[in-house]
Amino acid sequence: MPAFGSELQRPPSPPAAPERGSEPRPHGELQYLGQIEHILRSGFRKEDRTGTGTLSVFGLQARYNLRDYSGQGVDQLQKVINTIKTNPDDRRIILCAWNPKDLPLMALPPCHALCQFYVVNGELSCQLYQRSGDMGLGVPFNIASYALLTYMIAHITGLKPGDFVHTLGDAHIYLNHVDPLKTQLQREPRPFPKLKILRKVETIDDFKAEDFQLEGYHPHPTIRMEMAV
Repeated sequence: MPAFGSELQRPPSPPAAPERGSEPRPHGELQYLGQIEHILRSGFRKEDRTGTGTLSVFGLQARYNLRDYSGQGVDQLQKVINTIKTNPDDRRIILCAWNPKDLPLMALPPCHALCQFYVVNGELSCQLYQRSGDMGLGVPFNIASYALLTYMIAHITGLKPGDFVHTLGDAHIYLNHVDPLKTQLQREPRPFPKLKILRKVETIDDFKAEDFQLEGYHPHPTIRMEMAV
């Protein structure tokens, strides 16, 4: 049955896909925080492979704005880049990590099953389907990682970053993360930093760590959570 967090009183999260041009645009982090609150309020108690226990819901989605207003995987990625350059209207610009043949050989099947890219009006957007999401530790990293990948591909293909749409299957909070996440819900989101790519990079393999610069990154103090393994 639903448990935990029913006493929290945060306003409902903003719509996943607000209309273009609406002002002011809600802070994107409120979508993630709204998902956390929803799981704490309405999630179902489920066991998991780690033995920690979770609160879980099935099916969440958020849209994050990436626009700045002020081996086989490598082969797939290169094909995505080539298609964006040569046929941006293609509806099959897809990178898939789910290989049924190899699943028995994996310690853990990929959580990020599939992502699709979409080009319109000179902007590149990405939608990720993630079969399983650890909302406390994993999902913030997943959002940042795919937003960065979208920026990198947009840079190489001469496009601007558009949206990152994040679709979750089993979205869960580990029981030992409940109290830390309640602490996070009491914090006011701060403005997102700006990502700058400092030089012109021609191919995906040529990126280096020093090519990236974050401006205006002012995070809250760390909230520690144990990783379930």
